[in-house]
Amino acid sequence: MRPAQRSREETLALRRQLIGSSCKLFFSDDPVKIVKAKGQYMYDEKGRQYLDCINNVAHVGHCHPDVVKAAHEQNQLLNTNSRYLHDNLVDYAERLSKTLPEKLCTFYFLNSGSEANDLALRMARQYTKHEDIIVLDHAYHGHLTSLIDISPYKFRNLEGQKEWVHVAPVPDTYRGIYREDHEDSVTAYANEVRSIIEQAHKRGRKIAAFFVESLPSVGGQIIPPAGYFQKVAEHVHKAGGIFIADEIQVGFGRVGKHFWAFQLQGEDFIPDIVTMGKPIGNGHPIACVATTKEVAEAFAATGVEYFNTFGGNPVSCAIGLAVLDVIEKEHLQAHATEVGNFLMNLLNQQKIKHPLIGDIRGTGLFIGVDLIKDQAERTPATAEAEYLITRLKEEYILLSTDGPGRNVLKFKPPMCFNMEDAKFVVDTIDKILTGNADQKAQTALQWLLMSCLKTSAEQLSLLFRIPKIQLEMVNAEHIRKLVFNSALKFPNKNRSKTKIFSLLTPQLYKT
Repeated sequence: MRPAQRSREETLALRRQLIGSSCKLFFSDDPVKIVKAKGQYMYDEKGRQYLDCINNVAHVGHCHPDVVKAAHEQNQLLNTNSRYLHDNLVDYAERLSKTLPEKLCTFYFLNSGSEANDLALRMARQYTKHEDIIVLDHAYHGHLTSLIDISPYKFRNLEGQKEWVHVAPVPDTYRGIYREDHEDSVTAYANEVRSIIEQAHKRGRKIAAFFVESLPSVGGQIIPPAGYFQKVAEHVHKAGGIFIADEIQVGFGRVGKHFWAFQLQGEDFIPDIVTMGKPIGNGHPIACVATTKEVAEAFAATGVEYFNTFGGNPVSCAIGLAVLDVIEKEHLQAHATEVGNFLMNLLNQQKIKHPLIGDIRGTGLFIGVDLIKDQAERTPATAEAEYLITRLKEEYILLSTDGPGRNVLKFKPPMCFNMEDAKFVVDTIDKILTGNADQKAQTALQWLLMSCLKTSAEQLSLLFRIPKIQLEMVNAEHIRKLVFNSALKFPNKNRSKTKIFSLLTPQLYKT
């Protein structure tokens, strides 16, 4: 018998007692207790509604009735392993095959994206008889040991880079090594991979695969320039390796224009292996590997059976089929394009207004907002991003950050996220970033005192009873100039804060 619902505080205390501390919570200083969800909304224990902007796992919407019904009905009939014949398995594989290039025609079903990527790694090595893997910097491909080894996002904080792992720069044309003003960033980034292969060969190493997220997510919501994958695949294939596209974060129509994100590169690009997870089951644990007959046959040639106890079971396949049905029935791919374009336009209007916003990038309902401290250096505004998502949570909007600087706001909402939701989020961001004239005056005064009187942020926080983080939120050039111009008027450190404030405030009200 289940106990009565606990208070948020009781649940938090039990979690700290029973659950490993490395399992982190969103908003750890003030976590949210979620007890129900529907569509793009989540509800806490007090019934308060939160707009979910980050849950790409609940792909067609939390607790979608068609998905729930499919799971319930099949659970009443049968759930067993894939060693028995069952229509759901082959029906699902057939439906998935129709969304992919004809070459990708053999399927393996699993339970998580990590399992899928681990299997893809095994396949690549078996097919090529090579060991080495090339990945992008900041990449994350899963939590298994084999995948931590090819995830710079993780291994840089653990045992470091293995000899058989090679890290290429992220093809980021905003803050990468080749930017938007480069004459041919596609070729330049692809040549970095070619150089890695050449250096590996000099050391007697052989490349098994280039392993990449079709749209790097943890790396900062990056959109690789079109043509990059083709050029990289050419270098990798020439070296005897294969190309693995990790679609675990971004597949199933999220990018709007196409069903799969790798298709953004152009019709002439087809990976050798595609991995799927997260949105595939709308919250139910399903994953998949799709590959060519050649790779599959080489994998089978070992004579070792591949068996996954729960992979491809009738309930999971029924759920997978239901997700595909909903995407089609509710036109969610077209919806992602329409709403995504609307959201991007709103965000770009804010970019003009707020210098804190450095870049807006994305496609469909995969969008990143890169926050910066300054326009010239594009220094990641990490503290500002953290402050903003904390304030948004207070306004009942759930958003998160990614990127190596944790400064990129990531939008990956359920696909039913609509234009009204988009406007609500952007209006709230604008309200938080704009603040009011009094807040500007107080914060500018803090800058002034720090510059002229060498007062620390901690001292000022106590002096004016304003959170220290607000000091770090000042990025607008007109405020900075105003502060430092005003500083010339009263260099004497004995001037009172009241006098300084009275001189500075009227000017701030004019900004």
